[in-house]
Amino acid sequence: MGIQSVDRAMEALEVLAALGEAGVGDVAGRLEVHKSTASRLLSSLSDHGLVEQQVPGGAYRLGFGLVRLASAVTSRMDFSQVGQALCDATAKELHLTSNVAVLDDVFAVNVSQAVGDGLMAPRHYVGLRTPGHATSSGKVLLAWDEAAAQRAAAGELEAHTAYTLVTAGALQRELEYVRQRDWAASNEEWEEHVTAVAIPLRLPSGAVEAALTVTGPVHSLPPESFVQTAERLHELAAASGRWV
Repeated sequence: MGIQSVDRAMEALEVLAALGEAGVGDVAGRLEVHKSTASRLLSSLSDHGLVEQQVPGGAYRLGFGLVRLASAVTSRMDFSQVGQALCDATAKELHLTSNVAVLDDVFAVNVSQAVGDGLMAPRHYVGLRTPGHATSSGKVLLAWDEAAAQRAAAGELEAHTAYTLVTAGALQRELEYVRQRDWAASNEEWEEHVTAVAIPLRLPSGAVEAALTVTGPVHSLPPESFVQTAERLHELAAASGRWV
């Protein structure tokens, strides 16, 4: 019954989208249900702002609640498009694999990737759930999410290489350092002979939405280049039109 109600709700919305506005009787006729059923359905949709009446007892039309839902989808599309464009620009300029990642519990999940000119990606990262304590993107995302940082420090910190941070104290000190300098690095901490630098991607509100990372072999991204690389990443992010 619940699924049937959802189906009828969708059909009612489609009726209003096609007609512009319609009364209870019109909707009941289109859905081939009793007027009382259509009335309850429209009333429920109205409670959620998905349909509205200009006057009590009048015809229904689509409500602004649908605009709110649509804007959420548009925002995600904008995120994906801008994130990929930023990865492309970063990889082209720095000749390193670039990624945009978001936080998933205590892990960083890469959602966009681009490979620098002539450089083989050390791994295909899109969709990969990477350890927050061992990656530059993970450190950035944990640094600005206190609850996630506490969960990570309280859990098992797996050693992926001889350089991985494996104690709560070491991780907490590292995250404080990340907050102070506004970037993070992974110096062979997740993969041997591979380094990475990440910065936070902030919305105008100041909230950290994601992390931008570049990754490469040590000879292409040596530790002495980390500061300069982070500065350039900040400049590229600021030019994205979404992040500051």
